[in-house]
Amino acid sequence: MTSALDRLAWPMVRHSRRDWLRLGAIGLGGLSLPQLLRSRAHSEPARRAGTAKSVIVLFHSGGGPQHETWDPKPEAPDQIRGDFGTIATATPGLFVGELMPQLARLTDRIAVIRSMVTGDNAHSTSGYQMLTGMPHIPLSRENSAPGKPNDYPSLNALVQAVCTSRGGLPASIALPRGLANNGGQDPWPGTDAGLLGRKYDPWLLVCEPEDPTFTAPGCDLPEGMSTGRFDRRLSLLERVNSQIDGMERAAEVANYDIYQQKALNLIAGGAARAAFDLKAEPDAVRDRYGRTRQGQSVLLARRLVEAGVSLVQVHWANIDKQKPNSGGWDTHDKHSESLKGWLMPTFDQVCSALIEDLSERGLLDETLVCLVSEFGHTPKINARAGRDHWGRVFSIALAGGGIQGGVVLGATDKHAAEPITEPIRPADYLATVFDCLGFEPDTIVHDVEGRPLPLTRGRVLHELRG
Repeated sequence: MTSALDRLAWPMVRHSRRDWLRLGAIGLGGLSLPQLLRSRAHSEPARRAGTAKSVIVLFHSGGGPQHETWDPKPEAPDQIRGDFGTIATATPGLFVGELMPQLARLTDRIAVIRSMVTGDNAHSTSGYQMLTGMPHIPLSRENSAPGKPNDYPSLNALVQAVCTSRGGLPASIALPRGLANNGGQDPWPGTDAGLLGRKYDPWLLVCEPEDPTFTAPGCDLPEGMSTGRFDRRLSLLERVNSQIDGMERAAEVANYDIYQQKALNLIAGGAARAAFDLKAEPDAVRDRYGRTRQGQSVLLARRLVEAGVSLVQVHWANIDKQKPNSGGWDTHDKHSESLKGWLMPTFDQVCSALIEDLSERGLLDETLVCLVSEFGHTPKINARAGRDHWGRVFSIALAGGGIQGGVVLGATDKHAAEPITEPIRPADYLATVFDCLGFEPDTIVHDVEGRPLPLTRGRVLHELRG
């Protein structure tokens, strides 16, 4: 039996507006069709010959512990220094925390920023600043929700706006879960396109890539539909674009979900589908990253940038309710136990695997890797053997993509509590990311009302550029 959509594959005749609305309502293997049939073309802002083609952001939500990673203080008192020592690195004179031996071998490819400052001690509002470059109004407001006046677009959304999609994939993807308040129920501000409008929202891919049965969500064809039949339907739909363009403006179809365009592209594009096939990786490579959700998410990120995605942001996702602090970086309790037991071994393995893998594939020079979090941890260990939130100074690290390795920018006092050099702001970090991608920080995009917005108001950290 042929469907209504199949019958429309006969030679085209003029159809009424009602026919086109019916076509839009039919769905394609469970996907609604309005606004899905063609990615809207948008002009790409002027882009000079940048070093990086892609960016991978590893966002370790919960707070990165500067004392045990990039800014140890071995001469500080025990309650400041913590339980761990330091180790030498590939960079003469640079010492890092002893729990990152693999990354210590790679510091000649890594630039460390030790004086990052948000001045904000709340996850969602300090996170908003790291994601957008704009301070939240007000500061230090825990469980803050998206919306005015805190609706500046995220880095992901800005990349979506200025970079052209390639290979049937969106320009920007976040995975494997969202950054959210209240146990994962409500999204942070700064995780969407905000002022730019929904069409520039980055694609949030909620997934479990460590699952042996993992495939790209939404990529499976419906039961009984062959790839050939799907391709014939897609070919038909492409032929009616001119009709659909008019229909897209109709109120009846204005609310169709734009994310389904991305799902359609994935199903239609063989190369896009292939990017999600982790089984194509040798077991040795998968083991190198680790068979954890974090490890396989970062491996997936590497495959996605190879397939043409401009920015992949990976959120820390190894959540285990049986462990202190649910297994995450928000180590108010049992800080040292958490770091030594699971956090730092995974961090060291995954981050070093990504940098080495990209280097061996000849991709590190064109792929910027950012190791960041929303803030750091308090200098003093609390009564629960934990460290609390600290936005007054913390460390991040960058590698590849035009960044000069073996560089340390900024310094802190003897307790890693305050910067003693010029503070580096999130906007400066984001300006440097865009500079690596070939965009001037003051490149203009326009919000939904046509008002001009700069990509960022920060300064490029030329001290880090190779």
